[in-house]
Amino acid sequence: MTVAALRLPDPRPDWALFLDVDGCLVDIAPTPDAVVVEPGLPALLDRLAVRFGGALALVSGRPLAELEQLFHPARPAAAGQHGLEWRGRPPLPRPEGFEALDAPLQAFAEAHPGVLLERKSHGFALHYRAAPAAGAGALALARRLAATTAPELRVMPGKMVVELRMAGADKGTAIRAFMEAPPFRGRVPVFAGDDVTDEDGFAMVNAMGGHSIRVGPDIGSGHGAPPASAARWTVPDAPGFRRWLAGLVVMDEPAGEGAGGPGT
Repeated sequence: MTVAALRLPDPRPDWALFLDVDGCLVDIAPTPDAVVVEPGLPALLDRLAVRFGGALALVSGRPLAELEQLFHPARPAAAGQHGLEWRGRPPLPRPEGFEALDAPLQAFAEAHPGVLLERKSHGFALHYRAAPAAGAGALALARRLAATTAPELRVMPGKMVVELRMAGADKGTAIRAFMEAPPFRGRVPVFAGDDVTDEDGFAMVNAMGGHSIRVGPDIGSGHGAPPASAARWTVPDAPGFRRWLAGLVVMDEPAGEGAGGPGT
């Protein structure tokens, strides 16, 4: 599909861009460390930041250190671990019982070949893309373990992954925090994501009068039918989304709302 055929809003210079990483800026890979950043993408992020007056931020489930490594030498504004991690802010205290979750999660991964345990400073993720049959067990284990911490961790199923993370922050609250300060304040928020964990961001930008863009055909987690997305616009895949992003660098002045209205 060509860029011209995408059902996306007409770009405006007063946007603030918020971008998910996996499934949007990079294609989904078998494991988190196997993703490939296309040549020229870091430079594109820098050019987009200039185009929108610095109002561009990555909003990702990945830790900040990984984001900086992936997109070096670009260093855009970013919120890591679904808004739990910010540059220049002291780390949040972890819940009581957090460290005790490592052993049973690792034991599950070892008992199910193909399952990968990802450790983060404020959460865990069980990836089962290489072992789809383990998904139900991973979700059940995560729910059981979440109830053992104080305060209780949040369980977030995603695309072939189950995450355990601290409550109190999500991609929506991260976007709101960015929008309360310059250079984002007063702009129109635009958030692109591809997964269930991005729904908080979609809902937030919708409430702020912005544009929510779902990348990919659905946001199913592999645990039953995919929920209806709050995103108002769609693009079929990550490569198409990146081509659209590249076009924003040379966009014309706004001519009004996109023809045809939001996608479903």
